[in-house]
Amino acid sequence: GVDTGDPRVHPRPFTRYGMTFLPLTRHLGGVQAYKQIIPAGQRQVCDLEQRVHEGYEWIYVLSGRLRLVLGTHDLVLTPGEVVEFDTRTPHAWTSAGPEAVEFLSLFGPQGERMHVRARPAGK
Repeated sequence: GVDTGDPRVHPRPFTRYGMTFLPLTRHLGGVQAYKQIIPAGQRQVCDLEQRVHEGYEWIYVLSGRLRLVLGTHDLVLTPGEVVEFDTRTPHAWTSAGPEAVEFLSLFGPQGERMHVRARPAGK
């Protein structure tokens, strides 16, 4: 086979909007994967400015409680919950409690839905 080098990704965290982003993909363009962390006490309940942009987003909550305002919906997501939405719908998120929130995010700038495959239970 062809040696493709070390496949591991070495994330370089950066902070934006008061959140820490750890890029989990190497290249820009196409689907981007991030681990995002909202620090404890970073509640902005009255300051949720909804944004709109091209793309499609998929979020999986790892820990804490994530408040997602999506259009007219106001949701609180807990560990193990997943959402998927068109980012042309106004959206914003923040912590829904005093604890830190950690979640995985996949973002496709092309506006395509994510194609997530899962092995059926019991296989």
